[in-house]
Amino acid sequence: MTNRRDFLRTSMLMAGACSLAPMPRLLADASNPAPRRFIFMHRGNGLPPRTLTPPSLSAEEAALDARNEAFEVDLDQHDLPDWMSPLVAHKQHLTILQGLSGKMCTVGHHSWCSSLGVYKANERISSIKWATVDFELARLFPSPLEHIELACFPLDGGNPRGTLDGVAQGFSARGPQQPNYAFGSPALAMKELFKSVSGDEQEQVEYRLQRQLLEFAAGRESELASGLDGIEQTKIANYREAIEAIRQRDARVDQMADTLRQHVPHLDEKYLAEELTTLDRQRGHTEVLLSALISGLTNVVAFTVDELGHHYTGVPGIEGEKINMHDVGHGKTIGGVEATEIRRRCRQHHMTLIDTIVSRLKSVPEGDGTMFDNTMIFYFPDGGETHHSHGTEFPFIILAGDNCLLDLGRRYIRLPYWGKPGHKTLGNWYTTLLNAYGHGIDHFGDIDTGLETIGIDQRGPIERFLA
Repeated sequence: MTNRRDFLRTSMLMAGACSLAPMPRLLADASNPAPRRFIFMHRGNGLPPRTLTPPSLSAEEAALDARNEAFEVDLDQHDLPDWMSPLVAHKQHLTILQGLSGKMCTVGHHSWCSSLGVYKANERISSIKWATVDFELARLFPSPLEHIELACFPLDGGNPRGTLDGVAQGFSARGPQQPNYAFGSPALAMKELFKSVSGDEQEQVEYRLQRQLLEFAAGRESELASGLDGIEQTKIANYREAIEAIRQRDARVDQMADTLRQHVPHLDEKYLAEELTTLDRQRGHTEVLLSALISGLTNVVAFTVDELGHHYTGVPGIEGEKINMHDVGHGKTIGGVEATEIRRRCRQHHMTLIDTIVSRLKSVPEGDGTMFDNTMIFYFPDGGETHHSHGTEFPFIILAGDNCLLDLGRRYIRLPYWGKPGHKTLGNWYTTLLNAYGHGIDHFGDIDTGLETIGIDQRGPIERFLA
């Protein structure tokens, strides 16, 4: 870094990946002092709703499901689809939610931050209207890094393209025209998140130098601002505030050094290699995610397990193939395996990641229970129901601990379909989450104008889920 501009660019990129902490809102649930945690695990190329249907539904229930009619059943009485078998041990905490729509989002090939922000977005930063729901929740439950984002980036198409192992624009947003930044590599994420307690002498030297540079830059920007006015003074003030936010974040991390040392992820060498299969990249990110949550670095994680432009490697049975997921979306057979089976194998692997997260959090004591008691995990498509989706359905798999503030629990729930009385959208769902956990807003996200023209009320939470 040879000048102020280069220094700020690099510092801001890393700060974005670790989040710049805004002023927190007050906690809603004073009776439970443990922080609430949220993991948003989303994937590209759609999630066909029929693949989530329990195969043991009665003939009457199956008919209702086929017609997209509203109903619900207790999962305790039903089998899960075979690809969801890794979650059988956690069935009492599992909810399969069908029927939410997101036609107000960008759907189809790439959605950028649409499915988390509930508005149409594209690759341009100017399209980001407000903070995504994961950041809103992070502000309700403050932590030293506030929010962490991990991603398996696309190699072609989407945003950002061509970045696998670096830090690049992610799929969440901190605020209007403020994209978040995500770690593409588990090794890089581990290095940056836990660098303050690294045992590597060179990394410690780099960390101390960065702290000194930040201190110097903060003072230098103050000097520059004193001689300017108008827009230029505002620009310098923004730089100064950003640098100060990074310094405050680092100070909070330094204060928890003893705890961090206990929870530095011990990644297998294969997760640190330069050439990672997609499945190993996802496993490595899962280990970093768990360490960040258990150590207390963050309470909210966004994890893009894949994106349509990501080329999968390491898929069981066809490990040597480099799979273009766009081809899979169009039904292409690869390595002798049909596209539907490739999709199933990838989804099943994602369920093993969720099993790892839930099992690990259930093993960590917290209060009178475990960390999982205060955790919610969401698995959903970022672009809707299929490869070329219309946004009529965004299926969700939800794992929620015993202290969840929503009435969910062990159910397969199909809400009224798009256009039918009582239909609910992604905006209603996120409004429900935010209201339950203390942010009493009227509605999160944009309105579906198509539903509005036929008189479907879209505002407010889904009362059915409020405990």
